[in-house]
Amino acid sequence: MTVSSQPAAPSPIQSARALLKQLQEQFTVFRDCQPLAIGVDKQLHAVLPDLDRKTLRLALRTHTASLRYLKTMEKASQRFDLEGNAVAEVTEEHRAHATTTLRERFRKEAERKRAQAEAERAAKAAEKAEQQHAAKLNQLAAKFSKR
Repeated sequence: MTVSSQPAAPSPIQSARALLKQLQEQFTVFRDCQPLAIGVDKQLHAVLPDLDRKTLRLALRTHTASLRYLKTMEKASQRFDLEGNAVAEVTEEHRAHATTTLRERFRKEAERKRAQAEAERAAKAAEKAEQQHAAKLNQLAAKFSKR
């Protein structure tokens, strides 16, 4: 039986996060969360030809779905290339999509918090009821054990 001494390969998500960190260090448009030019993936492949397409797609998806990026897109008027040059207008449709995505995300988070608070209230109520039940049983046991 042989044991491999090589570490396990990083998951695609870990690789995408590492790539995104690299892109943020290398390009100000990523670091500053500026709206990216449409087709920025092709520009990235021209600059960094060894990039895995799947990892790049995951990294770009992570970046463009981030809260900070969506908030920037919601108010932006220009898209930027890798050098930070304005190359196109942000369409109203894209701004509306960012707004809708943010609202939906905030709504889901509020629902999750409400459900969690309700579950905590229910757990406390059940615990209190159990304590009252135990106290009542102790009273009855004390009353009938005296006889």
